[in-house]
Amino acid sequence: QLQLVESGGGLVQPGGSLRLSCALSGFNLDYYAIAWFRQAPGKEREGVSCMKNSDRSIEIVDSVKGRFSISRDHVKNMVYMEMNRLKPEDTGVYYCAAFPIQCYSDDVEPDYWGQGTQVTVSS
Repeated sequence: QLQLVESGGGLVQPGGSLRLSCALSGFNLDYYAIAWFRQAPGKEREGVSCMKNSDRSIEIVDSVKGRFSISRDHVKNMVYMEMNRLKPEDTGVYYCAAFPIQCYSDDVEPDYWGQGTQVTVSS
């Protein structure tokens, strides 16, 4: 059974940092791209970052470039998103998701989703 489980969300002050983790089970990372999405209240879901694991190519949305990074631990079958200099507008539910082979634009539905983890940036 293919499963993604996120963790690491929480409440953080503006300017703070969080590291989100996505634990993958049943996946061969060589054949999937793992993406992070977020959804703020009242807003559409937004793709934040994506890693194509076959060549480790990375895509990051402009609004978080320079602040967020995505990485993986192939041995542990984990994907991480490091989030620094957080802003209130980064608040939302963050999801990891899996695409077959490569990253896709936001209008393409991933094959698999995690349950999400809440990130709240507030003073």
